[in-house]
Amino acid sequence: MRMAIIGAGKWGQALYHAFSQHNEAVITSRRPKNLAGFTDVKTALAHEYLVMAIPAQAVDGWMRTQFVDKGQKLLVAAKGIEISTGAFLNEVYGRYVPEDRLAFLSGPSFAAEVMRSLPTALTVSSHNEALAYRFAGAFPDFIKGYVDDDVIGAEVGGAYKNVIAIAAGVCDGLQLGNNARAALISRGLVEMSRFAAAFGAKMETFLSLGGAGDLFLTASSTLSRNYRVGKGLAEGKPLETILEEIGEVAEGVPTTEALHRIAEEKTLYLPIAEEVYAMLYTAKSPMQSVKDLLR
Repeated sequence: MRMAIIGAGKWGQALYHAFSQHNEAVITSRRPKNLAGFTDVKTALAHEYLVMAIPAQAVDGWMRTQFVDKGQKLLVAAKGIEISTGAFLNEVYGRYVPEDRLAFLSGPSFAAEVMRSLPTALTVSSHNEALAYRFAGAFPDFIKGYVDDDVIGAEVGGAYKNVIAIAAGVCDGLQLGNNARAALISRGLVEMSRFAAAFGAKMETFLSLGGAGDLFLTASSTLSRNYRVGKGLAEGKPLETILEEIGEVAEGVPTTEALHRIAEEKTLYLPIAEEVYAMLYTAKSPMQSVKDLLR
């Protein structure tokens, strides 16, 4: 397959490492980088298959100003919800590309471990089954690929788990113990699946790689940027300082704001997400959030 990875952050570089094993692959970004396989955006867009590793909040702007539709098939590898509209990424990309040319990547996958070619399992979700199998078939030998058609389930799982990961980082930062973290993660899974049900997702998705799998990974390791945001909050650091120290996009932060807005509009009960919102955006004490959740 002739593939181009759009977005050259750590996740984009990891995806280039993976897909370049058995495919003719290049990588690009707005700013030139000294990377193997790097090319300009125009050249990248001439490839038939595009892997989109652009942060969620930047997608619409990039597609509006950079994308040239040549019939390409897109695998969306970022996770999040657009703050300004509350739109899921399938809706954002759907403004520019028909759904039968879109697929979505989900599952537990730290970039650092993919770069080391460690065993990984991922799901490709699409309304176009043939396209999902095409992208899954492009994975290298160290990635096991699965296919399904629950696009909204993959979207919600990938976005919401980052918010629960922030809460888990708070939990560990406050040294609340293993019992508390297990309770938080399991109730977080219930909360995100309940949210997804309001949008028609399949419940079995949340017992698979893109649900429980991704959540367990992201909410239990310092390799997770969102988990580190939570630990920083527990240490009393301002959000701006935390994000500056991390130096990368932590998608759970804007996703929390998007979830808060959606919950208000649709009157949804999202207790963990609402406490994360309060800690991030109203400077609520993490310990007070814990006490309120226990009530």
